[in-house]
Amino acid sequence: MTTKVHIGTMGWSYNFWTGNLYPKDLAPENFLSEYAKHFDTVEVDNTFYRIPSKDVVEKWRDQTPPNFLFSAKFPRRITHERMLRDCEEIVKVFLERISLLHDKLGPLLLQFPYAFKPEQARLLGDFLSGLPKTHHYVVEFRNRKLLQEEFYSPLKENGTALALVEQPFMPLTEVMTSDFTYIRLEGDRRKVTGTLGKVEIDKTDSIRSWAEKIKKFSEVSTDVFVYFSKYYSGYPPADVEQLARLLS
Repeated sequence: MTTKVHIGTMGWSYNFWTGNLYPKDLAPENFLSEYAKHFDTVEVDNTFYRIPSKDVVEKWRDQTPPNFLFSAKFPRRITHERMLRDCEEIVKVFLERISLLHDKLGPLLLQFPYAFKPEQARLLGDFLSGLPKTHHYVVEFRNRKLLQEEFYSPLKENGTALALVEQPFMPLTEVMTSDFTYIRLEGDRRKVTGTLGKVEIDKTDSIRSWAEKIKKFSEVSTDVFVYFSKYYSGYPPADVEQLARLLS
């Protein structure tokens, strides 16, 4: 089995990357096309706040090369406000809209708040089983009580990946619940501003450790997706390049 490792950042619309990743005279509307010259995937964060218009999604698709992949967050109206209840129409619209990316659509992330509690596990299972099987889905928990086998079961039953996350408020886990791996390196926003356009904290040792883990995941996964937050080292493009070098 040949595993493809996709490494990118969480978002691309950062004017503080100008002069580094982006040329100084580059207009913001061209940031994505420039980003895609360097990396083959990105995690879209703004879908968490609003469902993008048809024109916006088609522009994303048309600004990127054929092998580019977008992962995207489900809207917070689904995961945070309604917590999976009475949201069928919102889900339908979101999936129809984001599917305009066609073969550039990667996994879709359901990121749950701390308030999503263990007693809602059955609701999660029912929700996941009702999603179209034409997409890949990922779940990220922010409540450590959910990191146990009882709550991994509905993910495994529906082929949904558990997001493996590095951030200060959740323990590290390497549990595999799907045939692909999804890693989110979020960092600590209490220590990193992420808006200086440069590395603020040396994360070399952590990235080296993740590189070894990813090599192991690659032995059992069809694909591995890795995304760096601006709060990891402070400058995600450098993190992506460093990890890519270690895996080459």
